[in-house]
Amino acid sequence: MSQLLVIGSINLDLVLETQQLPAPGETVLGGTFLRINGGKGANQAVAAARGGNINVTLIAAVGDDDFGNRVKQDYLEEPRLNASLITEKQGVSTGVAAILVDQQAENMICVAPGANAELSPTDINSLEQDLFSKAAVLLASMEVPLETIEAAICKARGSELLVVLNPAPVVPDLLNHNLLTWVDVLTPNEHEAAQLSGVEVTDRDSAVQAGNRIREKYSIETVIITLGAAGVVVVNSAGNYAVEAPTVQAVDTTAAGDCFNGVLASQLAAGVAFQEAVSLAVRAASISVTRRGAQTSLPERQEFSV
Repeated sequence: MSQLLVIGSINLDLVLETQQLPAPGETVLGGTFLRINGGKGANQAVAAARGGNINVTLIAAVGDDDFGNRVKQDYLEEPRLNASLITEKQGVSTGVAAILVDQQAENMICVAPGANAELSPTDINSLEQDLFSKAAVLLASMEVPLETIEAAICKARGSELLVVLNPAPVVPDLLNHNLLTWVDVLTPNEHEAAQLSGVEVTDRDSAVQAGNRIREKYSIETVIITLGAAGVVVVNSAGNYAVEAPTVQAVDTTAAGDCFNGVLASQLAAGVAFQEAVSLAVRAASISVTRRGAQTSLPERQEFSV
Protein backbone atom coordinates (compact mmCIF):
# COMPACT_ATOMS: atom_id res chain seq x y z
CA MET A 1 0.00 0.00 0.00
CA SER A 2 1.24 3.50 -0.83
CA GLN A 3 2.67 5.71 1.90
CA LEU A 4 2.20 8.85 -0.21
CA LEU A 5 -0.83 9.87 -2.26
CA VAL A 6 -0.37 12.58 -4.89
CA ILE A 7 -3.31 14.29 -6.60
CA GLY A 8 -2.75 16.71 -9.45
CA SER A 9 -2.30 17.21 -13.16
CA ILE A 10 -0.72 15.30 -16.02
CA ASN A 11 0.45 17.34 -19.00
CA LEU A 12 2.45 17.01 -22.16
CA ASP A 13 5.15 19.69 -21.85
CA LEU A 14 6.03 21.41 -25.13
CA VAL A 15 9.34 23.08 -24.30
CA LEU A 16 11.02 25.68 -26.52
CA GLU A 17 14.41 27.07 -25.57
CA THR A 18 15.10 30.68 -26.54
CA GLN A 19 17.73 33.33 -25.85
CA GLN A 20 15.20 35.63 -24.22
CA LEU A 21 11.56 35.45 -23.24
CA PRO A 22 9.32 37.48 -25.56
CA ALA A 23 7.55 40.64 -24.47
CA PRO A 24 3.83 40.97 -25.30
CA GLY A 25 3.48 41.21 -29.08
CA GLU A 26 7.12 40.25 -29.68
CA THR A 27 8.32 37.29 -31.77
CA VAL A 28 11.66 35.71 -30.91
CA LEU A 29 13.54 32.88 -32.58
CA GLY A 30 13.92 29.76 -30.46
CA GLY A 31 16.30 26.84 -30.45
CA THR A 32 15.79 23.31 -29.15
CA PHE A 33 12.23 21.95 -29.02
CA LEU A 34 11.35 19.12 -26.62
CA ARG A 35 8.23 17.10 -25.79
CA ILE A 36 8.41 15.84 -22.21
CA ASN A 37 5.98 14.30 -19.73
CA GLY A 38 4.92 16.91 -17.18
CA GLY A 39 2.13 18.39 -15.09
CA LYS A 40 2.50 19.33 -11.44
CA GLY A 41 0.86 16.21 -10.08
CA ALA A 42 2.87 13.86 -12.28
CA ASN A 43 6.12 15.76 -11.71
CA GLN A 44 5.64 15.67 -7.95
CA ALA A 45 4.72 11.98 -7.95
CA VAL A 46 7.76 11.02 -10.04
CA ALA A 47 10.02 13.21 -7.87
CA ALA A 48 8.65 11.45 -4.78
CA ALA A 49 9.02 7.96 -6.25
CA ARG A 50 12.61 8.60 -7.32
CA GLY A 51 13.58 10.63 -4.28
CA GLY A 52 12.12 8.51 -1.50
CA ASN A 53 12.29 4.83 -0.67
CA ILE A 54 8.49 4.65 -0.47
CA ASN A 55 5.50 3.67 -2.59
CA VAL A 56 3.63 6.53 -4.28
CA THR A 57 0.15 6.56 -5.82
CA LEU A 58 -0.78 9.19 -8.43
CA ILE A 59 -4.43 10.24 -8.69
CA ALA A 60 -4.89 12.10 -11.98
CA ALA A 61 -6.58 12.09 -15.39
CA VAL A 62 -5.57 11.88 -19.06
CA GLY A 63 -7.57 12.17 -22.27
CA ASP A 64 -8.51 9.38 -24.67
CA ASP A 65 -5.74 10.35 -27.09
CA ASP A 66 -2.39 8.92 -28.14
CA PHE A 67 -0.46 10.96 -25.59
CA GLY A 68 -2.74 9.87 -22.78
CA ASN A 69 -2.13 6.22 -23.65
CA ARG A 70 1.62 6.71 -23.93
CA VAL A 71 2.09 8.73 -20.78
CA LYS A 72 0.04 6.35 -18.66
CA GLN A 73 2.22 3.50 -19.87
CA ASP A 74 5.33 5.52 -18.96
CA TYR A 75 4.04 5.98 -15.41
CA LEU A 76 3.08 2.31 -15.10
CA GLU A 77 6.75 1.53 -15.76
CA GLU A 78 8.11 4.08 -13.24
CA PRO A 79 9.56 2.22 -10.21
CA ARG A 80 7.66 2.68 -6.91
CA LEU A 81 4.88 4.65 -8.67
CA ASN A 82 1.35 3.24 -8.74
CA ALA A 83 -0.33 4.69 -11.85
CA SER A 84 -3.39 2.43 -11.80
CA LEU A 85 -5.64 5.26 -10.56
CA ILE A 86 -4.96 7.51 -13.56
CA THR A 87 -8.43 7.99 -15.06
CA GLU A 88 -9.00 8.17 -18.83
CA LYS A 89 -11.56 10.85 -19.70
CA GLN A 90 -13.53 10.34 -22.90
CA GLY A 91 -13.81 13.04 -25.55
CA VAL A 92 -11.14 15.37 -24.16
CA SER A 93 -7.43 15.82 -24.79
CA THR A 94 -4.65 15.21 -22.34
CA GLY A 95 -3.43 18.43 -20.72
CA VAL A 96 -0.75 20.45 -22.53
CA ALA A 97 1.73 23.01 -21.20
CA ALA A 98 3.60 25.39 -23.52
CA ILE A 99 6.90 26.31 -21.84
CA LEU A 100 9.46 28.89 -22.94
CA VAL A 101 12.89 28.72 -21.29
CA ASP A 102 15.55 31.43 -21.71
CA GLN A 103 19.34 31.32 -21.34
CA GLN A 104 19.09 32.38 -17.69
CA ALA A 105 16.91 29.29 -17.04
CA GLU A 106 13.83 31.43 -16.36
CA ASN A 107 10.56 30.27 -17.86
CA MET A 108 7.05 31.25 -18.92
CA ILE A 109 4.29 28.61 -18.86
CA CYS A 110 0.75 28.48 -20.26
CA VAL A 111 -1.41 25.42 -19.59
CA ALA A 112 -4.42 23.99 -21.48
CA PRO A 113 -5.87 21.71 -18.79
CA GLY A 114 -7.76 19.24 -20.97
CA ALA A 115 -8.55 16.11 -18.95
CA ASN A 116 -7.16 17.68 -15.77
CA ALA A 117 -10.26 19.88 -15.61
CA GLU A 118 -12.45 16.76 -15.76
CA LEU A 119 -10.99 15.07 -12.67
CA SER A 120 -14.01 15.29 -10.38
CA PRO A 121 -15.06 14.85 -6.75
CA THR A 122 -16.94 11.75 -7.93
CA ASP A 123 -13.61 10.26 -9.04
CA ILE A 124 -12.20 10.90 -5.58
CA ASN A 125 -15.25 9.73 -3.64
CA SER A 126 -15.24 6.46 -5.59
CA LEU A 127 -11.81 5.60 -4.18
CA GLU A 128 -11.70 3.19 -1.26
CA GLN A 129 -11.13 4.90 2.10
CA ASP A 130 -8.61 2.13 2.75
CA LEU A 131 -6.32 3.78 0.19
CA PHE A 132 -6.18 6.84 2.44
CA SER A 133 -6.16 5.08 5.79
CA LYS A 134 -3.00 3.15 4.90
CA ALA A 135 -1.12 6.24 3.65
CA ALA A 136 0.83 8.80 5.69
CA VAL A 137 0.77 11.93 3.52
CA LEU A 138 -1.43 13.52 0.85
CA LEU A 139 0.31 15.94 -1.54
CA ALA A 140 -1.98 18.12 -3.67
CA SER A 141 -1.57 20.94 -6.18
CA MET A 142 -4.04 23.23 -7.93
CA GLU A 143 -3.99 22.32 -11.64
CA VAL A 144 -7.16 20.26 -11.12
CA PRO A 145 -10.55 21.61 -9.95
CA LEU A 146 -10.73 23.10 -6.47
CA GLU A 147 -13.72 20.96 -5.50
CA THR A 148 -11.73 17.84 -6.45
CA ILE A 149 -8.85 18.86 -4.20
CA GLU A 150 -11.41 19.56 -1.47
CA ALA A 151 -12.82 16.03 -1.80
CA ALA A 152 -9.34 14.50 -1.60
CA ILE A 153 -8.37 16.55 1.46
CA CYS A 154 -11.65 15.61 3.17
CA LYS A 155 -10.88 11.92 2.70
CA ALA A 156 -7.30 12.49 3.85
CA ARG A 157 -8.41 14.32 6.99
CA GLY A 158 -10.83 11.50 7.73
CA SER A 159 -7.85 9.15 7.89
CA GLU A 160 -5.60 11.64 9.72
CA LEU A 161 -3.06 12.02 6.92
CA LEU A 162 -0.60 14.89 6.89
CA VAL A 163 -1.87 17.24 4.15
CA VAL A 164 0.70 19.13 2.06
CA LEU A 165 -0.73 21.63 -0.45
CA ASN A 166 1.27 23.33 -3.17
CA PRO A 167 -1.07 26.26 -4.03
CA ALA A 168 0.01 26.52 -7.64
CA PRO A 169 -1.66 28.21 -9.31
CA VAL A 170 -3.55 30.37 -6.80
CA VAL A 171 -7.05 30.18 -8.28
CA PRO A 172 -9.36 33.06 -7.24
CA ASP A 173 -11.76 30.87 -5.25
CA LEU A 174 -8.91 29.55 -3.11
CA LEU A 175 -8.42 32.90 -1.36
CA ASN A 176 -11.81 32.77 0.35
CA HIS A 177 -12.21 29.01 0.67
CA ASN A 178 -12.02 27.11 3.94
CA LEU A 179 -9.93 24.41 2.24
CA LEU A 180 -6.72 26.13 3.35
CA THR A 181 -7.70 25.71 7.00
CA TRP A 182 -7.50 21.92 6.50
CA VAL A 183 -3.89 22.05 5.31
CA ASP A 184 -0.95 21.11 7.55
CA VAL A 185 1.91 22.29 5.31
CA LEU A 186 1.50 24.96 2.61
CA THR A 187 4.29 25.42 0.05
CA PRO A 188 3.81 28.58 -2.05
CA ASN A 189 6.57 30.23 -4.05
CA GLU A 190 7.19 33.94 -3.56
CA HIS A 191 4.50 34.96 -6.07
CA GLU A 192 1.85 32.65 -4.62
CA ALA A 193 2.77 33.75 -1.09
CA ALA A 194 2.22 37.36 -2.13
CA GLN A 195 -1.20 36.51 -3.56
CA LEU A 196 -2.24 34.69 -0.39
CA SER A 197 -0.84 37.23 2.09
CA GLY A 198 -0.90 40.60 0.34
CA VAL A 199 2.81 40.96 1.19
CA GLU A 200 5.31 41.38 -1.66
CA VAL A 201 8.00 38.77 -1.10
CA THR A 202 11.47 39.97 -2.07
CA ASP A 203 13.76 38.55 0.64
CA ARG A 204 13.82 36.46 3.81
CA ASP A 205 12.25 39.13 6.03
CA SER A 206 9.31 39.72 3.70
CA ALA A 207 8.91 35.95 3.28
CA VAL A 208 8.65 35.57 7.06
CA GLN A 209 6.09 38.37 7.17
CA ALA A 210 4.06 36.74 4.39
CA GLY A 211 4.31 33.33 6.02
CA ASN A 212 3.09 34.64 9.36
CA ARG A 213 0.18 36.42 7.73
CA ILE A 214 -0.83 33.25 5.85
CA ARG A 215 -0.60 31.20 9.04
CA GLU A 216 -2.75 33.67 10.95
CA LYS A 217 -5.32 34.04 8.18
CA TYR A 218 -5.81 30.34 7.44
CA SER A 219 -4.68 28.68 10.72
CA ILE A 220 -2.00 26.66 8.93
CA GLU A 221 0.68 25.09 11.13
CA THR A 222 3.59 25.36 8.67
CA VAL A 223 4.20 27.57 5.64
CA ILE A 224 7.26 26.94 3.47
CA ILE A 225 7.94 29.72 0.96
CA THR A 226 10.23 28.69 -1.88
CA LEU A 227 12.55 31.42 -3.14
CA GLY A 228 14.26 29.83 -6.13
CA ALA A 229 18.05 30.04 -5.96
CA ALA A 230 17.78 31.57 -2.47
CA GLY A 231 16.34 28.36 -1.03
CA VAL A 232 13.29 28.34 1.25
CA VAL A 233 11.93 30.02 4.36
CA VAL A 234 9.99 27.91 6.86
CA VAL A 235 7.47 29.64 9.14
CA ASN A 236 5.66 27.73 11.90
CA SER A 237 4.44 28.08 15.47
CA ALA A 238 8.00 27.71 16.79
CA GLY A 239 9.35 30.61 14.72
CA ASN A 240 11.11 30.62 11.37
CA TYR A 241 14.30 29.51 9.69
CA ALA A 242 15.87 29.53 6.24
CA VAL A 243 17.40 26.67 4.28
CA GLU A 244 19.80 27.97 1.65
CA ALA A 245 20.13 26.27 -1.71
CA PRO A 246 23.53 25.06 -2.95
CA THR A 247 25.10 27.23 -5.64
CA VAL A 248 24.65 25.57 -9.04
CA GLN A 249 24.67 26.48 -12.72
CA ALA A 250 20.97 26.42 -13.59
CA VAL A 251 19.83 25.57 -17.13
CA ASP A 252 16.08 25.00 -16.62
CA THR A 253 13.96 25.77 -13.53
CA THR A 254 10.72 24.31 -14.92
CA ALA A 255 10.24 21.51 -12.37
CA ALA A 256 12.23 22.86 -9.43
CA GLY A 257 9.16 23.56 -7.30
CA ASP A 258 7.60 20.21 -8.17
CA CYS A 259 10.84 18.45 -7.30
CA PHE A 260 10.95 20.22 -3.94
CA ASN A 261 7.35 19.31 -3.13
CA GLY A 262 7.61 15.69 -4.23
CA VAL A 263 10.82 15.03 -2.33
CA LEU A 264 9.58 16.89 0.76
CA ALA A 265 6.39 14.82 0.86
CA SER A 266 8.25 11.57 0.25
CA GLN A 267 10.65 12.23 3.11
CA LEU A 268 7.83 13.15 5.48
CA ALA A 269 5.92 10.01 4.48
CA ALA A 270 9.05 7.97 5.21
CA GLY A 271 9.27 9.43 8.71
CA VAL A 272 12.25 11.74 8.16
CA ALA A 273 12.45 14.64 10.64
CA PHE A 274 10.85 17.80 9.25
CA GLN A 275 13.92 20.05 9.02
CA GLU A 276 15.98 17.26 7.44
CA ALA A 277 13.17 16.59 4.95
CA VAL A 278 13.20 20.27 3.94
CA SER A 279 16.99 20.24 3.51
CA LEU A 280 16.88 17.13 1.33
CA ALA A 281 14.12 18.63 -0.80
CA VAL A 282 16.12 21.83 -1.32
CA ARG A 283 19.16 19.80 -2.38
CA ALA A 284 17.09 17.73 -4.79
CA ALA A 285 15.53 20.83 -6.37
CA SER A 286 18.99 22.34 -6.81
CA ILE A 287 20.04 19.29 -8.79
CA SER A 288 16.91 19.41 -10.95
CA VAL A 289 17.64 22.92 -12.25
CA THR A 290 20.97 21.75 -13.70
CA ARG A 291 19.09 19.52 -16.18
CA ARG A 292 16.66 20.23 -18.98
CA GLY A 293 13.02 19.26 -18.91
CA ALA A 294 10.58 18.47 -16.14
CA GLN A 295 10.62 14.77 -15.28
CA THR A 296 13.90 14.25 -17.11
CA SER A 297 15.51 16.55 -14.51
CA LEU A 298 14.29 14.77 -11.37
CA PRO A 299 17.07 13.12 -9.34
CA GLU A 300 17.30 9.75 -7.62
CA ARG A 301 17.66 9.71 -3.83
CA GLN A 302 21.34 8.76 -3.83
CA GLU A 303 22.15 11.96 -5.73
CA PHE A 304 21.04 14.31 -2.95
CA SER A 305 21.13 12.24 0.24
CA VAL A 306 24.92 12.17 0.62
